[in-house]
Amino acid sequence: MELTPIFEVIRIKQEIKESNAPFTVYTITSPGDAHTLAASYIAEEDREVFLVMMLNTKNQVVGLHRAHVGSLNASIVHPRDVMKSAILNNAASIIVSHQHPSGDTIPSKEDIEVTRRLAEAGRILGIQVLDHVIVSQTGNHTSLKEKGYL
Repeated sequence: MELTPIFEVIRIKQEIKESNAPFTVYTITSPGDAHTLAASYIAEEDREVFLVMMLNTKNQVVGLHRAHVGSLNASIVHPRDVMKSAILNNAASIIVSHQHPSGDTIPSKEDIEVTRRLAEAGRILGIQVLDHVIVSQTGNHTSLKEKGYL
């Protein structure tokens, strides 16, 4: 029986690129700040988009990642897809956001459950989930932290 070689990852290197993206100088101090940033990227989408805002220790945004694009009324995101981008960007914490194309920002049972799952994954990994903000094209938003779900 002949054994085939197994390839092993021996080094992961982070590649940092200079960016002129407007979020690279953005500091988040409130759910309103998170709403403003998230809404500028996803509020007008016709399907639910799950956005991850990655922050450094000073709550400055170091990266944005569209973790999932869902359907008209659902976005099922897995914690590994969210945390992967946070780990690769050396994020100290994250704020997640998605939009409701209907304009109604009341969180669903699924929104609350995914928030709790992400918070638990973050606790295990040492990446705090600061908030989950639901946005809409109407300008309304709901912070799950302010509602007591985080």
